[in-house]
Order: sequence, then C-alpha cells, then structure tokens
Amino acid sequence: MSAIEYEAKVLDIDVGQVAQRILDKGGTDLGEVLQRRYVYDIAPGDASRWVRLRDTGSQVTLTVKEIDSETIGGTRETETAVGDFETTNTLLGKLGYAPKAYQENRRHSFTLDGARLEIDTWPRIPAYLEIEADSRAEVVRMAALLGYTEAELTGENTTKVYARYGTELATITDLRFDAA
Repeated sequence: MSAIEYEAKVLDIDVGQVAQRILDKGGTDLGEVLQRRYVYDIAPGDASRWVRLRDTGSQVTLTVKEIDSETIGGTRETETAVGDFETTNTLLGKLGYAPKAYQENRRHSFTLDGARLEIDTWPRIPAYLEIEADSRAEVVRMAALLGYTEAELTGENTTKVYARYGTELATITDLRFDAA
C-alpha cells in the first residue's frame, strides 16, 4: 500500500542531548539497531524514485520511494515486508535490478505522543533527528515540543543531506561504518 510520509529532519544534533530531551518529555526508548540497505535505481537518471531493500534488525522490507517535493509530506512510500535480506537481493538481481549502493546507518528509535522519533547516525556526516507523525501539523508540533522551530526542519532525503556536507552520496557504492 502506498502512503505519504509525514517526516522531517533536524540536522547536526547532539545525540545524547536529544535522546535525553525525548525521554524527559515522556518518550519511550525502543533501542538502537544497525540498519543495512541496498538501493536500486528504477529509472537511471531519475533521482526522485528508487527501490530500497532494508534490514532493520527485526524486519526486512522492500520499498519504492517517490519524492514529489522536499516538504513535509512530499514523499510517497510503497512498502512490504520480505523474508530475507540477501535472498531478496538475489531475487531482485534475477529480475534485472543491480544495487547501485550498499549503505549502513545506526538508528536509535523512540516514540512520543504518537510520533516516531529516530536518531540516525550515518558514516561521514553528523547525526540527525527524524520526526515522523500522522500529519504535517503533528511533525511541526513534535519538533516544537522538543525545542525546534519549523525553520529548523528539512524534508531533504539522505542524498541531499550528504550533499550539504560536501559528499555526493551517489558516488559511494559501499557506505559502512568500518569503511568510513
């Protein structure tokens, strides 16, 4: 099923400070995991659509991401759970999809007031907070609850976040913590 993602990022955060702020506001700590993913082009040259195969440590999902705009709610996601990370990658290969990249990140997850808060740490860039809720208004409200203004939010995808820090993510085919 396709759904609009209402999410925004707060860049360059102090991980410990933000985690404590979430907990102080009554948030629930869901733990930290290493995520790994393969990313595939749907149509070469079209950076607004891609396929992501992701292993979150507890679930493997296959997703088509489509970006209409860099605003909160500007991304559509069609996602389904699949059985096995490497087998699904092999299956996609048999269908003609070769991964353009392998990527890792660490994700520390929280819930607060119905929103999902993720502190994401990626190789080579500062950590950021991702706020996901059921509406744009809820994302903005949650940001304010944590002390951030709407002006501090960005709807940019990870590729554009990397570009802010001078790294062209599309040129990195293997992004791991041990290779950072």
